[in-house]
Amino acid sequence: MAWREDKDERTYSEQEVKLFLEAELPHWYLENGWIRRKYKTSGWKSTLMVVNTVGHLAEAGFHHPDMTMSYAFVIVKLMNHAAKGITDKDFELAKQIEEVVTWQPGLDKGALVGTPDDPLFKYIKYDK
Repeated sequence: MAWREDKDERTYSEQEVKLFLEAELPHWYLENGWIRRKYKTSGWKSTLMVVNTVGHLAEAGFHHPDMTMSYAFVIVKLMNHAAKGITDKDFELAKQIEEVVTWQPGLDKGALVGTPDDPLFKYIKYDK
């Protein structure tokens, strides 16, 4: 099947979306037909890094979110335009974005220690 051909993609009901988000993506929420997540950053550089990270993941997956950004935050909104609802593509991309953007290497106990706890190096404001 060519990439431009229509595919019947299952869309999820509002209740199904809410249950999935609660179980799999607790920092995401459903609003006006979109699943959304606000990432708080420490400033302009961090905001641009989040936007570029989301952009890379979206292009690699060939499923593109809407985004809103400002000095210290990025809002990611996902909804499958062609299917006119939330599909597996939205959930899969949201999970990938969440995994990459919220990665804290210092918690892995590996060689990478993560960003220093110093105002000069602050990056993402991680959820507790």
